[in-house]
Amino acid sequence: MGLTVPQVAASMASCGTPVHPELVLAWEQGSHVPSDQHLFALADALWCDPVTLMGTGPRTLTEFRLARRLSVERLAYHLGMDPSEYRAAESARRWHGDARQTRVLVEALGLSLRTLTGIMGRVDELEEHLRSAIAGRWKVHVDPVVEIVAVDATSVGDALRTMHTEFSGFSERYMGHLVARNDDSRLKEIAAERAAYLRRLVDHFWELIGEEAEASPYPAAGG
Repeated sequence: MGLTVPQVAASMASCGTPVHPELVLAWEQGSHVPSDQHLFALADALWCDPVTLMGTGPRTLTEFRLARRLSVERLAYHLGMDPSEYRAAESARRWHGDARQTRVLVEALGLSLRTLTGIMGRVDELEEHLRSAIAGRWKVHVDPVVEIVAVDATSVGDALRTMHTEFSGFSERYMGHLVARNDDSRLKEIAAERAAYLRRLVDHFWELIGEEAEASPYPAAGG
């Protein structure tokens, strides 16, 4: 924007956040990271959104929160959670809020439950439960999956039961063709279909749950 460092500092001060020019220079040089308040004021001073300053799309709870211009204290207040508890969740990348808090979180950050599961790094854990559920006793996996995805037990149970039935169909068809001594090409087709089903296991689960709609991850500049 053609601004000098002192001009940026002065603009931030006019936005209600005084800052020493040397600190602005330290941000530019990468030796210091701005606080939440400084990041929001800097975005205002440069007429852009926080995501532009971060230089990448949000990937963590912290980055999604900053993209929404929310402080830890403000978000924790909406969640009904102690700020230190929420800050610990961001640091550990583990979310243990109850159902109401989870719904408030995804709405406040513009996420879907599916995206939240990915941010928390629990996709592999979810897939492991899904593989065990479709191949064995699916009911015992309902509660663990509910804990991961924060979806009600009825919806999770319906999805696991459907997937278990679908996966069982591959074995029945395979054995049927094997007993009938059909040609190998059909057996290979069934095996390929089964492998493709396993590759899409997590995607198919969310399709059955109905959480495919992704909210905008962050508002437009100035929103």
